[in-house]
Amino acid sequence: MSGTEDDERVFAALAPAGGRGFAQSWWGRAWLKALEDTALDGEQLKRGRRHARQGAVGAVSVRPGRITAVVRDRDGTAHRSDVLLQQLSEEEWERFLEMAVDRAGHIAALLDREMPPHLVEDASGAGVELLPGIGDLEPECTCEAWDHCPHSAALCYQVARLLDQDPFVLLLMRGRTERGLLDELQVRSVSRAARAQLEPPPGEAPAGAGVPAAEAFAAQDILPPLPAPPPLPQEAGRPPVLGTAADPSEVVDEGALEFLAGDAAARALRMLSDALSPGHERQPLETELTPGQDAVRLAASTSDARLTERLASGTGRSRTELDLAVRAWRFGGAAALAVLEEEWTPEPEALRRAAAALEAAWDDGDRPPLRAGGAGRWTVKNGTAQLRYGRDGRWWPYREEDGRWVPAGPAGHDPAAALADALGEG
Repeated sequence: MSGTEDDERVFAALAPAGGRGFAQSWWGRAWLKALEDTALDGEQLKRGRRHARQGAVGAVSVRPGRITAVVRDRDGTAHRSDVLLQQLSEEEWERFLEMAVDRAGHIAALLDREMPPHLVEDASGAGVELLPGIGDLEPECTCEAWDHCPHSAALCYQVARLLDQDPFVLLLMRGRTERGLLDELQVRSVSRAARAQLEPPPGEAPAGAGVPAAEAFAAQDILPPLPAPPPLPQEAGRPPVLGTAADPSEVVDEGALEFLAGDAAARALRMLSDALSPGHERQPLETELTPGQDAVRLAASTSDARLTERLASGTGRSRTELDLAVRAWRFGGAAALAVLEEEWTPEPEALRRAAAALEAAWDDGDRPPLRAGGAGRWTVKNGTAQLRYGRDGRWWPYREEDGRWVPAGPAGHDPAAALADALGEG
C-alpha cells in the first residue's frame, strides 16, 4: 500500500484468491451483500467473482466517495472501473464522533482495526449508516454496461478482501482518513475528560452554592442519592488457603475447593465489571450454564490433571471425552459444546438455505465433493473434513483425528472459510 494524497490510499494488486470465499469478516460480507442484493444480472457477478479470483484486478485506489481500479478481461483488454459510495455529511460525522466518544470500546475496536457489530448498531441508532445498503454501490465502467458489469463486480469483490484487513478503508470511502478520524476522537476524548473534572455531576450545584428554598422544601421527603460505587479492583482476590497441619479430610478436597473459590472470585469480578460498564442495562442476560457445561468451562481454565480427572468423573465423561469437550469450549463456549455433543435436525427450509450457501460459496467445479448427513452435517467425500451447521446458522469446521471428529476452529457464517479451516487451509 502506498498513499498518493492525504485523502487517497492505493493498494497494490492482490494475489489470486484461490477457491475460498472472499470476505472473512462480517463487515466484508455485509459489503458483498450490498453488491449481490443490488445487481440484476447474477451471471455478471459470477464473471466478476472469477475475474477477482484469477487476479485480474489491478491496484485499487480508495478515495472519499469512490474506489477505482483497472480490470482486465481474459483477452487482456483493460477497463477502468469505478464504484461510487455516498460520503457522510458533516452532520452525520458529528453524530458518529459524539457516539464513538461515549463508548471507549468503540475507539479501542477501531484502533485494533475491527468494526464490531455494536459500533455499527450504535452508529445506526444515531442516524449514521456506515455499511452500504441495497443500491448504495453505484458502478461506472469504460465498458459502458448499465448495471454492475464483471469489471465493477470484480472490483467490489477485491475491496471485500481489503475491508477484511482494515475497516478504515470503508471509513475513507465514507469521507474521513484514518489519521484524521483518530485525531478527532482523541481530541474529543481529552476535552470531555477535562470538562468532567471541572463540571459538577448533573443536578449537583457547584461547591459552596446554596439550594433554592422551594427546591429544598419539595425534596424534604426524598432520601439523598446513593454514594458512588467504590473503585473496581484490578484483580480478583486470592482464595483462602484451606490446608492445615492436620490430616487431610476424606470428605472435602481442599485443593478443589480452593480452585472453585478462586474461580468464583474471578467470575464475580467480571460480572461486577460488566455491571458497571455503560449500557449494561441494555445487554441481554447471560444464559445459565448446566452443571455439565460448567464442568467443561472449569476444565478449560485449569491445567491440574487431578482436578481434570475429578471433573471428568463427576460429569460421566472419560478423560478423552472431556479433553475433546474442552477443545470445543475454547473455540466457542456453550454453543461449540452443543455442536460437539448434541444432534439436531434443522428445519427443511434451513437445510435448503444451508445447501444453497454451500453451493454459492464456490465457482463451478471448485467445490470439494460433500456428502450430506443427518443433524445438519456435511462431510467431504473420501476426506477427513466435515462441516456442522449450528442452531444459530453458523458453520463449524471439524476434522477427523484418530477415528473421531474433533473441532478444528471457531464458527463462521461463510461455509467456504469454515471448510478451509477443516482442511487445514485457513
